[in-house]
Amino acid sequence: MLSYDGIELQFATNYLGPFLLTDLLSETMKKTARESNVEGRIVNVSSIGHRFTYSEGIRFDKINDESGYSSWYAYGQSKLANILHAKELSRRLKEDGVEITANSLHPGAILTNIMRHNGFMNGFFHLIGKFFLKSIPQGAATTCYVALHPQVKGVSGEFFMDSNISTPSSMAKDVDLAKKLWDFSFTLINPK
Repeated sequence: MLSYDGIELQFATNYLGPFLLTDLLSETMKKTARESNVEGRIVNVSSIGHRFTYSEGIRFDKINDESGYSSWYAYGQSKLANILHAKELSRRLKEDGVEITANSLHPGAILTNIMRHNGFMNGFFHLIGKFFLKSIPQGAATTCYVALHPQVKGVSGEFFMDSNISTPSSMAKDVDLAKKLWDFSFTLINPK
């Protein structure tokens, strides 16, 4: 499916929307951080699913291509993009000398209604998920930790899991891929 703007829906929803929101708020955040001397924090919710993406990571030339499309890989692509965005944003914020951090995280497998459109899977997850999936408050813990905890002050460009710094995939650490995604994202949010 495509978004209203004609972009693959998972990429648009999971990544491009938050990218655009961050861009729209960035100047206000920079001004606030400078005036208040309080560190700003940008937190991108990603997923361990970022490891399961297309072989090229981000399909820049095929973002809307139906041939070879996989909903699982498209999800992984969008979550890889969240991590790459935080890494590149962190680099740029440091370069600007502004006291704002940017990190990404995997909240964990959470018992939510994400499979609501797949009756069998939704029923299965709710039946046995209570035994091994995180509750919603447990799933929110890492997000809250990265956004608020004093121990994360000054930490930027990292990927967190279970309230600890974790190691993402090698693609998620690719500086050139992050820069390319940054430029590509601006072409999507500022079409000519």
